[in-house]
Amino acid sequence: MRNVLDEKPTADLNGRLSFSVGFVDPSDLFDKTVLDIGCGFGWFELNALSRGVKEIIGTEISEIDLRPINRYLQDPKLVTKVASAIDLPFPEHSFDTVVSWEVIEHIPQASETIMFSEVARVLKPGGQFYLSTPNASPISTLADPAWWLIKHRHYAPDTLLQLAKAAGLVVASLEVKGGAWEIAFTWNLYFSKWILRRRPIAEKAFLTRVNREYGVRGFNDLFIKMTKSPSP
Repeated sequence: MRNVLDEKPTADLNGRLSFSVGFVDPSDLFDKTVLDIGCGFGWFELNALSRGVKEIIGTEISEIDLRPINRYLQDPKLVTKVASAIDLPFPEHSFDTVVSWEVIEHIPQASETIMFSEVARVLKPGGQFYLSTPNASPISTLADPAWWLIKHRHYAPDTLLQLAKAAGLVVASLEVKGGAWEIAFTWNLYFSKWILRRRPIAEKAFLTRVNREYGVRGFNDLFIKMTKSPSP
């Protein structure tokens, strides 16, 4: 989603973003070379830099999409690059860790296997791949405004497990999070951001409830950690 409100990277994360950074094991960031496919305005980069990454490369599909992170976040350990998730311009075994938050549902339909194979190619043996995407539960799908507008894709856990297996990745963890308050906040966000061009209405009150939901199992978002098998 385009950064129409000119959002800046911040350490004050909530809901899905807060869970995402907490989902990543500190040992997969500290002194590691990390690739973020679909870095947005740099919220994950800011967190990863604070956790001691050796280097982090954030990619987006166009120079326009990289403008916010390049404007607000400068660090010698951060590199940004225009790149597609299905054609990563990096050599084999380049990264210790790859992350991709809410990106796979936006790549060309039926290209998911290509994305997974590209990630497996650029990962070092024993490297980690973290990914999140909307869950294909009936409530999550039908309550998603983007599903009605653009048929925003949602994925079942079994689909991600099959994609991981086909790419030679072993699933280490899979979590399902987010509930009714997250859905309500998403509608609030869409209306406030795209119609009113402002921050969400009663944002703090909504986020308090969304954060509480993320403490228990939900039905909105899938989070999966995968490992590339080490060399024999």
